[in-house]
Amino acid sequence: MAVIREVKPAREMRRIGSHSHIRGLGLDEKGRAKFIADGMVGQVEAREAAGIVVQMIKEGRMAGRGVLIVGPSGTGKTAIAVGIAKELGEDTPFVAMSGSEIYSSELKKTEVLMQAIRKAIGVRIKVHKDVYEGVVTRIRIAYVKHPFNPYVRVPSEAEITLETRDDSRTLRVGEEVAAQLIQLRVRKGDVIWIDAETGEVYKVGRACEKESKRYDVSYFRCVDIPDGPVRKRKEIVHTLTLHDLDVAYAAQRTAFATLLGMPATREIPSEVRQRVDEEVKKMINEGRAELVPGVLFIDDAHMLDIEAFSFLTRAMESELAPILVLATNRGVTKIRGTDIESPHGIPLDLLDRLLIIKTRPYKAEEIREILRIRADEEEIPLTEEALEELTKLGVERSLRYAVQLMEPARIIAEREGRNKVTAEDVKKAAEYFVDVRESIRYIRELEEEFLK
Repeated sequence: MAVIREVKPAREMRRIGSHSHIRGLGLDEKGRAKFIADGMVGQVEAREAAGIVVQMIKEGRMAGRGVLIVGPSGTGKTAIAVGIAKELGEDTPFVAMSGSEIYSSELKKTEVLMQAIRKAIGVRIKVHKDVYEGVVTRIRIAYVKHPFNPYVRVPSEAEITLETRDDSRTLRVGEEVAAQLIQLRVRKGDVIWIDAETGEVYKVGRACEKESKRYDVSYFRCVDIPDGPVRKRKEIVHTLTLHDLDVAYAAQRTAFATLLGMPATREIPSEVRQRVDEEVKKMINEGRAELVPGVLFIDDAHMLDIEAFSFLTRAMESELAPILVLATNRGVTKIRGTDIESPHGIPLDLLDRLLIIKTRPYKAEEIREILRIRADEEEIPLTEEALEELTKLGVERSLRYAVQLMEPARIIAEREGRNKVTAEDVKKAAEYFVDVRESIRYIRELEEEFLK
């Protein structure tokens, strides 16, 4: 009797972040904010101001300036910063950190900030190489027995046919290239190029015109079939950051120092960075590289101290500097490390260099649409009554509290055998999990019972 088992569908593992629904700033071609677009809702003035900042960055007119996003908690400051990054494109470096991350027992504060600044500056390096490029129409790999283990087979050579729209060539490659073909899982229909000098293999994607079958569970990058001859002179573009180059140069220096018995250090010496800057400037002047200024986003900027602010002020005026975007929810407060009070806990000399964007609390209709978008993103089916109850909690308590209740309410609904979350599920979740105000009231009610 044949054995037949029903295979249960695999549950997809997804990491849903707080701002994974943000696709951009949601602006039209004239820079005006749409009420709902790209995952953004409301905050029209702030989004339009951020759109102007994006245009200034693209035109290279933000040198020596920064941006400060201020507003109460839960008003979309981080969402706007993420929207700015999305508008700048995938090739633009975007580094996000919290103001408290600079306090480390292993690195100095200025070193942490300097590494973050260098990570936010990209270098687009152009290299011309002779390559064989085309779509794979035939591939055959020959195997031989391993010299030390006769039960294991290793590739000895490969024969591969590459085609473009205008040319076709069959190549016979050695064991090193054959091993790369196996490692990259190159198969018929893939578009690849092979370095004619080093034998390096790079898999570009799948030629969609060659796809005869499509599967529900598959992932590949769809690309066009190359034109021209198979062997050509090709411009290869590598995008690195200044920090990547710093680490590479520092590794060479560390290896040499280790041979001499000198202790290794976790911090990158200033002379290494100076050498990297000189090499980058030389490549830019020769037309072999291009600088890509990125964005350094520091949330909770009030957590920085006076030394960090002084360092950032000087770094903003340097020749190689990213766009600095700060965010804070503090009003007039002390600058950390001093007894001086200042707006947002930031020194006035740095505030003078910042374009300040303000956010405001969300209205009820905006909270409703944000909750609807988050429910779709997290795949939580809500009834209209449940959405209204969550909106009410978002207005009376906070938007973050309402968002956090959606997942517990979904679990409660599933336990009750319902496919959709109802208002009763939301109220039950609110009984289990209280907000900050209710927690404070509870502490005051039982103040004598708590340890001090």
